[in-house]
Amino acid sequence: MTIGVLQSTLFGDMFGTAAMRAVFGEAAFLGRCIEVEAALARAQARLGIIPAEAAEAISAAAARLAAEPARLDLDRLKRETATVGYPILPLVRQLADAAGPAGRYLHWGATTQDIMDSAAVLQIRAGLELIEADLDAVRRHLAALARQYRDTPMAGRTHLQHALPVTFGYKAAVWLAALDRHAARLKELRPRVLSVQFGGAAGTLASLGAGEAALRSTAELARELGLAEPAITWHVARDGIVETVQFLALLGGSLGKIAFDVMLMSATEFGEAAEPFVAGRGSSSTMPQKRNPISCELILAAAKALRQQAGLALDAMVSDFERATGPWHVEWIAVPEAFGYAAGALHQSAFMLGGLIVDPKRMAQNLGMTHGLIVAEAVMMGLAPHTGRNEAHDLVYDACRAAIEQNKPLADILLGMPEVAGPLGAERIRALTDPANYLGAAQAMVDRVLGGR
Repeated sequence: MTIGVLQSTLFGDMFGTAAMRAVFGEAAFLGRCIEVEAALARAQARLGIIPAEAAEAISAAAARLAAEPARLDLDRLKRETATVGYPILPLVRQLADAAGPAGRYLHWGATTQDIMDSAAVLQIRAGLELIEADLDAVRRHLAALARQYRDTPMAGRTHLQHALPVTFGYKAAVWLAALDRHAARLKELRPRVLSVQFGGAAGTLASLGAGEAALRSTAELARELGLAEPAITWHVARDGIVETVQFLALLGGSLGKIAFDVMLMSATEFGEAAEPFVAGRGSSSTMPQKRNPISCELILAAAKALRQQAGLALDAMVSDFERATGPWHVEWIAVPEAFGYAAGALHQSAFMLGGLIVDPKRMAQNLGMTHGLIVAEAVMMGLAPHTGRNEAHDLVYDACRAAIEQNKPLADILLGMPEVAGPLGAERIRALTDPANYLGAAQAMVDRVLGGR
């Protein structure tokens, strides 16, 4: 039985993805720990710290366990982990048994957190590769929407009310620009988080000697794993790990904003967009007409869960002295779940945006439902050079009230006002009250976001 949606048989592929579960699953974590132990042995053999034949035997034993995970006695590992409180010593015992006499050189100069942190960094590296690929896919979908609907007018809304006209391409480009920034953040954070952890009991590598001689093990281990070598042990300075979780939460927030917009646009009263049609998707058990925005709902839930993981990770930064008594354990919860929810949100976003149904006719209908009131500002600014801004504001304000009360188009009211019709004329009033003529720099902004794409 499972607890939580990410590993759930029912919900696992709705809130997460199989690929991310493979990266952060228990088997993957144990495999990464074994990978780090074997890499440490090879690195130290090159430095002459342990015999070369010992490193070969340890690497061979690790390879056998990787090829046949069933060789690990998981029941024994579970019992001993519960006793010790950490899985590394129990894991080292089994790996040492598998390596034979060479096992005495396993875990040389290392401590539990060295192995677990380095294993976690390897998982994060693989997880970020999946996030980047899915993020790029979502950005491509948004770029296509921004390009296709660059000139499609719709009502811009503030406080859920008509504000000024925009285009749907502009809206999509706003979403895209945020995800472009997240793509840049992803690249920028990698050098800060993808570094090896190896410091021994208190981080000073004292068991391996002094000065640069001790540091050679860290450098060689980093090279073996393809990770950066840190200037100093970071086992109680968790900013790199925490930054990764904050990045995932930021990404989730932006995806949540997109989902919230699309969900509102798909409401019956708006009808401007809808998730891709799949027979039976979003059905109600009692209302046959329903087509609920399932992907949007899942994305919003993931964004909220990611916010909570971000808070947990921040708590884990506050640790005591040279080995945390508790905060580190919080990362074991926050990091895998953050990657799981972020992957799920991206997966749902790619599906939703890749097949988004857009209704320009309904957008035009909604844009015209206030009979030109949405461009009252345009009339005011057009009239201001003739009357002054304050008087223009008052005249257009009165016209808007009359249009609402009489349920008439704003243009008709304005044409009946000599103070307005006189200086502007009928043709100019018709042009000013056409929402498609008051899009400002919306299209130019779309072009700037799209750039050379």
